[in-house]
Amino acid sequence: MQIAEHSDRYVEVQGLVKLFGNDIAVNGISFSIPRGKFLTLLGPSGCGKTTTLMSIAGLHGIDAGTIRVGGVTYTSKAEGIFLPPEKRDIGMVFQSYAIWPHMTVMENVVYPLEIRKVAPDEIHVRVAEVLRLVSLTEMASKPATQLSGGQQQRVALARAIVSRPRLLLFDEPLSNLDLQLREQMRVELKRIQHEVGITSIYVTHDQAEALIMSDEIIVMSKGRIEQKGSPHDIYARPVNAYVSNFIGVANLLTGRVVQVTAPGRGEVELMEGAIPVRLPCLLGEQIKVGQQAVVSVRPESVQVSRDGGAGGRIEGEVVQVIFLGNCVDCRVRWGSFEWKVLAHPRAGLHKGEKVYLRLDPERTLAVQP
Repeated sequence: MQIAEHSDRYVEVQGLVKLFGNDIAVNGISFSIPRGKFLTLLGPSGCGKTTTLMSIAGLHGIDAGTIRVGGVTYTSKAEGIFLPPEKRDIGMVFQSYAIWPHMTVMENVVYPLEIRKVAPDEIHVRVAEVLRLVSLTEMASKPATQLSGGQQQRVALARAIVSRPRLLLFDEPLSNLDLQLREQMRVELKRIQHEVGITSIYVTHDQAEALIMSDEIIVMSKGRIEQKGSPHDIYARPVNAYVSNFIGVANLLTGRVVQVTAPGRGEVELMEGAIPVRLPCLLGEQIKVGQQAVVSVRPESVQVSRDGGAGGRIEGEVVQVIFLGNCVDCRVRWGSFEWKVLAHPRAGLHKGEKVYLRLDPERTLAVQP
């Protein structure tokens, strides 16, 4: 069955449910992806992100919902439609690379085209193109077993894109690489995806990967979607404490909304310190006066000084100073709460001294607990 394709909904997942026995792995999620965009499913182990990916690939049957790509219905439980994986025109890149060790680089990349019976002249053009794209032209004749981990992952990517699939799926493809190579491959994967323009879904538990590589991020928890948005929105405007805590590092404090001063703005009274403090801040959706909320402040958004004037509302004691090169990671105790603060090395902070913290109202956010 086919439907009209919408450019803003090239991939459509509607009401997806997947059970494993009595356990709900994916609990009725819905989302869409525009053509050519890079979406990341982000969350901890067991949140349902890989199950969602495998359902889209056709490697799992589903218990409810519909999956469409480019106007083609891949799976519809209600209509009894299930397109086999080999007919879905999807490229996949796995954590384990899954390249054939008995083949050369070129033979690995050629194989998907031979299976599809592509003409030899066309095979030559496509393979040369993708090997150039992944910077493996000079290694085309090498056995796959002689390649480094990063090079093997490039082969896996070349093999996935050489057939020009409708959709490209990544299942934690960089998790087996060392830190330096992983950081390099993040940039390379995004560059290649942008150049090729294939709509992509990427699964990871690594927040840095998601922020660096994605056009949009879906944060998942217990089979549900907590938030979908751009990397900037997910980081700067999390919808609840779970998202704020999972993406990067945040100071999370319990408070009560005491005033709404303008749409999306108000004041929250913090309960953590010895003396209650009222802070102007941004208000998340559905936050009302009198409601308990969690105040989220990123460490880089906290200013620290030895001067209590001009807005130094929070007085605390430095209990830890760790030099990180371009910044200093400080912990400042305020009552029962320990603030995480990133300060400039020239601030010269020392353990045991009294300091004052200033919070920017435009970077202080009250969200749902």
